[in-house]
Amino acid sequence: MVWGSVSGQRGRIAALAMAVGAAATVLVASASPADAARRKRASGGYNPPYAAMVVDVKTGRTLHAVNEDALRHPASVTKVMTLYLLFEQLERGRYQLDTPLAVSARAAGMAPSKLGLRAGSTIDVEDAILALVTKSANDAAATIAENVAGSETAFADLMTRRARQLGMSRTVFRNASGLPNPQQVTTARDLTILARAIQDRFPKYYKYFQTRQFEFAGRVHGNHNRLLGRVEGVDGIKTGFVRASGFNLMTNAKTDDRHIVAVVLGGRSGAHRDGIVTNLVETLLPRAYAGARQTAPILVAGDQTPVPARPAVVAEAPKETPKEAPRARADVNVETTATTTPVPQARPKAPLDLNAMRPAVASAAGGSTTTPGSGPALRWNQGPAGTPASASAFASADSAALPLPAAHAARAEAPRPATVVAKAEPKAETKPEPARAAASAWVIQLGAVDDEGKAKEMLEAAKSRSGRTLAKASPFTEKVTRDGSTLFRARFSGFSEADDAQDACRTLKRNGFNCFATRS
Repeated sequence: MVWGSVSGQRGRIAALAMAVGAAATVLVASASPADAARRKRASGGYNPPYAAMVVDVKTGRTLHAVNEDALRHPASVTKVMTLYLLFEQLERGRYQLDTPLAVSARAAGMAPSKLGLRAGSTIDVEDAILALVTKSANDAAATIAENVAGSETAFADLMTRRARQLGMSRTVFRNASGLPNPQQVTTARDLTILARAIQDRFPKYYKYFQTRQFEFAGRVHGNHNRLLGRVEGVDGIKTGFVRASGFNLMTNAKTDDRHIVAVVLGGRSGAHRDGIVTNLVETLLPRAYAGARQTAPILVAGDQTPVPARPAVVAEAPKETPKEAPRARADVNVETTATTTPVPQARPKAPLDLNAMRPAVASAAGGSTTTPGSGPALRWNQGPAGTPASASAFASADSAALPLPAAHAARAEAPRPATVVAKAEPKAETKPEPARAAASAWVIQLGAVDDEGKAKEMLEAAKSRSGRTLAKASPFTEKVTRDGSTLFRARFSGFSEADDAQDACRTLKRNGFNCFATRS
């Protein structure tokens, strides 16, 4: 009797469940399209525009690319450029890691994510760095911008200028945090350049991107990058999200002498994005080149941006002794024959017209990069090909001045680093070699390195990957001395028109090389 009772009860429950299921089916079938759309959104229908790119750091070769040149919103990946500019100030000695940064009411009022900084308070430079790396704090980002440049708008203009100088040709910044702004755009390709540049320029400070957690004002903030410590080789660098962008991640991975950077933009969720990046790293890192690096570092040549004086109330205080002394400025000499001729300082050009840079976000996919076949064998020429008078739009010859804080204190010119890459230098007083100048109105430069053999290897690699683009171009090296240091420019001559030289540079950039075109 007991068993029969239980069995009958189970039968009634099963029948009831079937009835409820049938009723639910009827309700779903009769729901309006609007209800269906709401359910789709609730169940994960969010599908932002996607883009991705993976680059082998040692060769510059593209390992993976999807929509890599399509415009996207960077979101908080923006903060990598914010930190790039702050690291410049640290290197020059303008700031120390314990220098207090004043928090304005505007910065304190930034939308989350934020530390909760109070207007009128201060935050040390190192804490601000860690706040951006881990918490992705927008109030800290705005504080950095206002202290460095006087206003966030002025700082964003400087970010865009620096992006151009690094070769990020399609990126425009409007703020230091990545908070929503329809005009703040970038591409996956541009962000792979930034990921490499910040490591090349600031290996000492790059370590901050490996920080797992950060304690501030009694609270512990974890890093938003969930791949740290979970995916072999991953050591940074930055996540980002706004509704218009989707879930973004700039990643660096190194292991077994291999090194890649990966950028994924437009993940549907953090987990979706992380899964894509994990798969890319685990698949492509073992395929990366394991030999010596073949590409030159991505640097802003000359680093000539004048550093604005600190606001007057701060500047009157005794000058602190920098932890790292700024490098002394040096005159550049170009070796022509047996003598050297000093090169005069170039006059700065007019600032970039940033109002003209207002691209609309494109949804069209950019084509993936392929590697053409090898070109003809190289013949080497060493000697001057005409010192450039100015750089092309691909690598602006000037570093426009940092906007001044409200105090409008006098600017002081920053020292130049010893190594220059893909950047025009001031024109020498001596005339270019007549025969070469007549044969080649324009030349392109890939970079300048401290060994002639490396310069030749760079030219060989460029020619082999450029197919017919450089078939008629003549590779040559040019020896340059700077304060006792010797550099070798890697250049191609043989371009009669500016468009030809610039087209060649575009091809080289698509294949991972730095490049600028200039008159011979």
